[in-house]
Amino acid sequence: MEGGQTDPVEVPLPTSPPVDGPIVKRLGDHHVSPDIQSQTDPLPMNSSSTSSEENGHLQESQPSYLAQNEHQKAGSEAQPIPNVDDIPAPTPQSLVKPTTDVVASLEHADGSTISELSQETSVAPESQVATTTTIAPEIIAPSPSTRPVPSNIPHSIPTSPPPTTTQSSSNHKRSLTLSRGNTVSVVLIASALETIAASKDAKRSAPLRESTQKALELIRNNQGGDRPREIFEPLRLACETRNEKLMIASLDCISKLISYSFFAESPSASIAQYTSPPPSPGPSGRTSSGSDNPPSLVDLVVHTITSCHSETTPETVSLQIVKALLSLVLSPTILVHHSSLLKAVRTVYNVFLLSSDPVNQMVAQGGLTQMVHHVFTRCGMSPGAKPANSSDLPRSPSQDSFASSKHPSSFTLSSPPPPRPRSVANSVVNGHGGEDRNVQAEAFMSTTSVNLHSEPLSPSHQSEAATNGPSHRRQSSQGTTDEHESLQSPLPTANGHRFLTTHDMFVKDAFLVFRALCKLTMKPLNNESERDMKSHAMRSKLLSLHLVLTVLNSHMPLFVDNNAIIYSNSSNEATTFVQAINQYLCLTLSRNAVSPVPQVFEISVEIFWRVLSGMRTKLKKEIEVLFHEIFIPILEMRTATLKQKAIILGMFSRLSQDPQALVEIYLNYDCDSEAADNIYEHLMNIISKIGTVSSTNTSQKAPEPASPAVAPQTRPPNTNIPPSLSTTALSVSGSMDTTNMGLSEAQLRRQGLECLVTVLRSLVSWGTQAGKIADDASTLVASSRAGEDIRRDSMTPDASASVDKLAPESGEGTRQPTPDFVDDPSKFESAKQKKTTLLEGIKKFNFKPKRGIAFFTETGFIPSKSPQDIAHFLLHTDGLNKAAIGEYLGEGDEENIAIMHAFVDSLDFGNLPFVDALRVFLQSFRLPGEAQKIDRYMLKFAERYVAGNSQTVFANADAAYVLAYSTIMLNTDAHSPQVKHRMTKADFIKNNRGINDNADLPEEFLSQIFDDIVNNEIRMKDEVEAAPTSATGPGIASAIANVGRDLQKEAYVMQSSGMANKTEALFKTMMRTQRKGSKNGDQFFSASHFVHVRPMFEVAWIPFLAGLSGPLQDTDDLEVVELCLDGFKSAIRIVCFFDLELERNAFVTTLAKFTFLNNLGEMKTKNMEAIKTLLDVAVTEGNHLRGSWHEVLTCVSQLERMQLISSGVDVPELKKGRPRKGPTEELANESRSTHITVAADMVFSLSHFLSGTAIVDFVRALSDVSWEEIQSSGLSQHPRLFSLQKLVEISYYNMNRIRLEWSNLWDILGEHFNQVCCHNNPHVGFFALDSLRQLAMRFLEKEELPRFEFQKDFLKPFEHTMRHNTNPDIRDMVLQCLQQMIQARVQNIRSGWRTMFGVFQAASRVVTERIANTAFEIVTRLNKDHFTEIVRNGAYTDLTVCITDFCKVSKFQKISLLAIGMLRGVIPVMLDCPECRIPREPTTGSTDDYFVEYWYPVLFGFYDIIMNAEDLEVRRLALDSLFTSLKTYGHTYPVEFWETICKKLLFPIFSVLKSSQDLSRFQTQEDMSVWLSTTMIQALRDLIDLYTFYFETLERFLDGLLDLLCVCICQENDTLSRIGTSCLQQLLENNVQKLSPERWEHVVTTFVKLFKTTTPHQLFDDTLRVEIEDHSPELSEEPTGQTILPAPLAPHGDSPSSAPSLSDRRRIFKQIIVKCVLQLLLIETTNDLLRNEEVYKTTPPEQLLRLMGVLDHSYQFARMFNEDKELRTGLWKVGFMKHLPNLLKQESSSAATLVHILLKMYYDPRPEHQGARSQIADRLLPLSLGVIQDFNKLRPDSQSKNIAAWTPVVEEILDGFCRFDDKAFVRYLPAIYPLAADLLVRDLTPEGRQSLKVYFIRVGYAQGILEGSS
Repeated sequence: MEGGQTDPVEVPLPTSPPVDGPIVKRLGDHHVSPDIQSQTDPLPMNSSSTSSEENGHLQESQPSYLAQNEHQKAGSEAQPIPNVDDIPAPTPQSLVKPTTDVVASLEHADGSTISELSQETSVAPESQVATTTTIAPEIIAPSPSTRPVPSNIPHSIPTSPPPTTTQSSSNHKRSLTLSRGNTVSVVLIASALETIAASKDAKRSAPLRESTQKALELIRNNQGGDRPREIFEPLRLACETRNEKLMIASLDCISKLISYSFFAESPSASIAQYTSPPPSPGPSGRTSSGSDNPPSLVDLVVHTITSCHSETTPETVSLQIVKALLSLVLSPTILVHHSSLLKAVRTVYNVFLLSSDPVNQMVAQGGLTQMVHHVFTRCGMSPGAKPANSSDLPRSPSQDSFASSKHPSSFTLSSPPPPRPRSVANSVVNGHGGEDRNVQAEAFMSTTSVNLHSEPLSPSHQSEAATNGPSHRRQSSQGTTDEHESLQSPLPTANGHRFLTTHDMFVKDAFLVFRALCKLTMKPLNNESERDMKSHAMRSKLLSLHLVLTVLNSHMPLFVDNNAIIYSNSSNEATTFVQAINQYLCLTLSRNAVSPVPQVFEISVEIFWRVLSGMRTKLKKEIEVLFHEIFIPILEMRTATLKQKAIILGMFSRLSQDPQALVEIYLNYDCDSEAADNIYEHLMNIISKIGTVSSTNTSQKAPEPASPAVAPQTRPPNTNIPPSLSTTALSVSGSMDTTNMGLSEAQLRRQGLECLVTVLRSLVSWGTQAGKIADDASTLVASSRAGEDIRRDSMTPDASASVDKLAPESGEGTRQPTPDFVDDPSKFESAKQKKTTLLEGIKKFNFKPKRGIAFFTETGFIPSKSPQDIAHFLLHTDGLNKAAIGEYLGEGDEENIAIMHAFVDSLDFGNLPFVDALRVFLQSFRLPGEAQKIDRYMLKFAERYVAGNSQTVFANADAAYVLAYSTIMLNTDAHSPQVKHRMTKADFIKNNRGINDNADLPEEFLSQIFDDIVNNEIRMKDEVEAAPTSATGPGIASAIANVGRDLQKEAYVMQSSGMANKTEALFKTMMRTQRKGSKNGDQFFSASHFVHVRPMFEVAWIPFLAGLSGPLQDTDDLEVVELCLDGFKSAIRIVCFFDLELERNAFVTTLAKFTFLNNLGEMKTKNMEAIKTLLDVAVTEGNHLRGSWHEVLTCVSQLERMQLISSGVDVPELKKGRPRKGPTEELANESRSTHITVAADMVFSLSHFLSGTAIVDFVRALSDVSWEEIQSSGLSQHPRLFSLQKLVEISYYNMNRIRLEWSNLWDILGEHFNQVCCHNNPHVGFFALDSLRQLAMRFLEKEELPRFEFQKDFLKPFEHTMRHNTNPDIRDMVLQCLQQMIQARVQNIRSGWRTMFGVFQAASRVVTERIANTAFEIVTRLNKDHFTEIVRNGAYTDLTVCITDFCKVSKFQKISLLAIGMLRGVIPVMLDCPECRIPREPTTGSTDDYFVEYWYPVLFGFYDIIMNAEDLEVRRLALDSLFTSLKTYGHTYPVEFWETICKKLLFPIFSVLKSSQDLSRFQTQEDMSVWLSTTMIQALRDLIDLYTFYFETLERFLDGLLDLLCVCICQENDTLSRIGTSCLQQLLENNVQKLSPERWEHVVTTFVKLFKTTTPHQLFDDTLRVEIEDHSPELSEEPTGQTILPAPLAPHGDSPSSAPSLSDRRRIFKQIIVKCVLQLLLIETTNDLLRNEEVYKTTPPEQLLRLMGVLDHSYQFARMFNEDKELRTGLWKVGFMKHLPNLLKQESSSAATLVHILLKMYYDPRPEHQGARSQIADRLLPLSLGVIQDFNKLRPDSQSKNIAAWTPVVEEILDGFCRFDDKAFVRYLPAIYPLAADLLVRDLTPEGRQSLKVYFIRVGYAQGILEGSS
């Protein structure tokens, strides 16, 4: 202070304070807070410190506020700040030394420096060095007896009655009357002045005496109201006397005058406008800067009051000072700004620190809280808003002047209200009356600030507030603004500076106060202060932290308001409030959040929570740094205390209660590739580990204190703490109660578990409830601009709140959009994927760089393989290991060298000193240890440095290279602990001589380098060395050394100091980046989509599962168990909602295992709770459980087993072995409790509410469980059928589902009944069948529409059981069930008939006769009684098939014969049945469908019996029935149906002749032979007979018949062949008159085919005559006996090209013989047919000639073979036949037939034959002549057989020649005559001789030898 007075508070600050510690001065015996420096000591800030502290950048997001009613509520109730009771201690910053730019001073607004709140002004009583000590824990909270309630504070600050007089606005004359003639105030002032005048000081001091007298005169003349300065002067001078009595009187008077707005000067009295606030006055009333402008009256008042306080001020005076300052700052009409405001705050702060009176401390603390609160509250008043009732409410400061003539100020300070109970959510600021509370309410009613800019703000430096003060319009001392101020019009400027509105000044005030508080919090504590809670340093820190917390808690809207702007008075640039305070707030946290002092740490965490919940949209990067560098590491540190971890965990619990905040943490950090850590994922892992870490102290049996609830609570009073330091964080609403936190590891685990469960609840409320809300992006974006989400600190739900309680928040309440960036889920999914890939690549790179680079290139993170792209990536990607980068770039490959060069070229060394450049270079990677690699690096560095710095001392790059290398070596030498003898400066200079192109570098230059390196090692930025832990060895010495030491705390302090330093460095880097305008990654995305919960759960489900299952397994505490199970519920809710199969299986399976139902002896109460939870999950999440139903239903099954066991029922063991121990009686009773019984029942009874897909999963699982039950107890007499019974029940419940769903269900149920009904335990089968019968009875009640087949499918299990269960009793029960159904529900049976007949059909094959008999009886009855219903419902075919099967019963011939009769009887019944609709007469329309539908099944039945029945008699009857029916009713069949009959019934009878595949139905060859020789031969004859009977109809199918006969003829079996030829002959002879020429052509074609097939061409195969050595004699392969086997001939007898084996040859020989025989048979058949006159006459001549052609071919083939003696001999030699083979019979018989038919045709008189005579002759003559010629060559002695065979032929030829007419006879005479003459020598038969005689006589006539006619 000037004037020689000493104010201990205002210690001048040295120009460059030492960095080691605070500056203190010994002043008396008190530690004075030196925080506010006097304005008389101007100390301008240097530009660097200003910029580093104050510059920030503006976020561009739109302003957002809470809804109006939230503000109103906050304003009217929560805003008044309660008295500060206890400041909890935070964490240590004692080792962090503040730098001058961080702990900067708060400057006066006019440029002079004021002692700011952040300077350490405590005066050390003993020494120059501050020895701050730790506050003792007992002074944290007041005792109940002395602890004041907030409402007590105003009573300790007496105030005068409020003024009531109306002010005269015209001339601003202030009446001294308080209310209409009341002159109390005159007396009040006069008494004070008289006291002063009567004092000794007045008599000694002329100025005081004179001014007092003058003032008294003015008052007596009633003129004092117009001249406040003259009234004030004696009061000011009285204060300067330092007389206690005078000071009290003056201050009391000033205080009361303030209450009456006495010092509110008129605008005319105010000075002209200024663009900055006025300077503060000096003690004498003149400005400190010597300016001509006098100070404003309010500044004088503030200065006068604050000057009264010093270290030695009496307590009574201090109380008056606080009272006066409080009334001044809180005055609604006298506005205090900037430096004066800071003075007032500082003074009250110092009263709190210096006063030894607890009452004064309490009053000062409460007053300080109110002042700070008021400063921020008035910022919330909208500049343009008008109160609803201006007559009742005070005017907003930005309205017209308070003292305007039309609007007299009516603001009064009423006496305070009676004390109210204190509550967390609602506290009243002490000293404010009702109207003042209305002011605050009004302030928050209109929260929309007027945007002062017409265009968006650009990032700018914040105002140089601390140096020059903010630019603003000059205000009057009273705080009134110029008249007619309009915010709507452009704001006036002066000298390029913007005039500040009142609102702007309010915001600037708030900034200055908040900055000062933040700087106070940053002051380091030394060890002594940390231990002494009463030390000034500790009390200062706690109070400042508390005030910061209070402000953040109550005034968050101001911080996030984009319209709260601070303008720079130097550049007129604007900075948002949040950016201005950003760096101070962050440094406050970074320095205090690592404090080992519990109280400091606790408040720091609370502050961070407020930042996180309210400012996360604005401070995205800052929050990430704090999370990553401080809070998460502390949780993971072993040295952190349980209390610290518990407090952080409590903060995370509150975060986890806010679903939106949680989702936004994930979106903005886990999905941001620029974020260093996956914060959400990391948090979940840590919390899970905390919750599951095993306890280190298992012996402790004392009950654990209850885990503190997550919701805020009020701390109970502590009786041991004096009231003087009532500074606990819990006085702030919404703070945690940390009293019982961190008392044990078990409690911490419990807290971790609670946090985990809360996260799951929040995910449920956000994800599942949100799924029901339509997400409208446009609405979200619009609402995101409407208001910032300042969320429910005091309204957060309790930790025990259920999901349902959270649900309302999940709607609009939870959907609080933050800024206007839309959160597209797909975008974040890809971003998360990208980040995951990036982290994977970083891991690869850090392990093996080359592999990592390849990975990054493949995945696109590095755009190409160019060195520039790779270098850019390595330089700018966080997380890459610097050592790995160094190794990779240091490799000697050309590629690596090129990348290294590109990397170095990317660095900018321009205008950097050499060492700084080297530091920048070596920061970007870690230099490898290999000399060659270092050499390459240094070469490139030197080249780059010299290229970028033209003005250097280096002559060339070589010099830079050598020096760089030398500097590296110096760095190692100076700082390596291994080096014993270190290099000196002289050595360094000597080492570098002559390196600069043979010259020396300047010695000064080298010295600077040496000093720089020695003092500041070159090391990596992120190299924060781990603090070495205590290394004292074992033994007594170490034990003694450690006595009294808190080793854990010491280790923590060492670690945490490094954390704080690193965090601070990161913040500084961030600030610099923000000043450069970089906004990358700063977008904060608001969460609105529920889909985000899916990836959030996917990344954290393993920690969730581990965190829930660990405690559940380890503890028996039912509260913990309930928590875990609640977590399981929430997790299962999420996995079900999002259909996460793997996760769902994991959670449900784990929960199911915890039921312990498979180990009843070990079961506990917690396992019973798990059962309840599982049942609840089944009921609530049934629609989404899918495959997990199996675990649920298994547990339900095991639960029923447990109930049986506990009831004493003998239940079979699941596994053989010792009987297991049963459950306790208590648990047994619990298992039968209503809760469990009802829940278990609801699982089934509510199944009809499940969705169509869910019920299928449910039924499938229940079927599986049922089968497992039956399998496990199947051998017992009383198998477990619980689940099977439940299956029946749910079938009942779900019977009314739509058919589509029911079909899907029955697919599973039917399959299960198939399994169960066929179980080998009859008890199971009977139960299942009975259940099935009941279900079927119920099902058959429902009407089935035509053409549907639900009944058919439903009854299928009966059929399956009949077929596959061999137990006759079960089969009998099946028939009984069906019989009952038929009796009871026959009228409802539709498609069910078909399955029933399937059952009877299966029964027909049963070996038990009673089953077959019963089934046949039922079928007989059905056929008789219900034929019409059967036909109507489409089961006619099934009936016939069923009867057919009974016909084929082999063991019971009686049933078979009866069944054949029934099948024949079906035909007339069917024809008479009206449902069959078969026409009696053939129709022209397409009636084939009717015949196929009704006739075909019966006919096919006969066919089936013919083919498959074992009994010969049955087959005969069936064959007879088939052909009889065809003959009887065939005339009614349409042609199409005949075609069907032929192709599908008649011809297939003979398919066995074509293919060996049909042989499989015969069990033995004998059976087949019998069938062929009896049934088939008879069938062939019947078929020929049928063709003959219906030839006109069947003629069109003749080709099929001929093909069939061909197959029959071409068989190796002689019997079949002969029958075939016989039938062919019979067919032709019987129908010869009906064959048309076209049919004849087909017939002849058939003969041609037969002749070709049977011609043995293989006789001429040379390979067959090759000798095979050692061949065994020929064995007869003829089958013994009369066995007939079908063996169709190969159509072309092609032999293999190579010599066949012996067996092949025999087979071929056999086929050749068969063909020869068949050829002969065909010749005979042809001969027989053609000798039949009827056949011959109807055969067309051209067809006869075709036949003659094949006969001629046969004749020529035989002749050629017979003439080849060598060939025949060769065949004989190889064993073809036992004698020499010949084809004599074939040759002679074919020739005889040829000659006979040709002659017959030649002499046929019919014209068509006569026309073909020449063709006939051409065939006849050569043949005949050849035959006679060959005959003449025969030798009688050796060829008598030949002669005998040929003689008839020759005789017929001669006879034919004789019958030629004359002309022909003469023509052929020359050829015939010689041959005839040769015959004379042959021994002919008499007939031959007769023919020869006739011939020669004819020759005689022809040649005229004889006369007469021939």
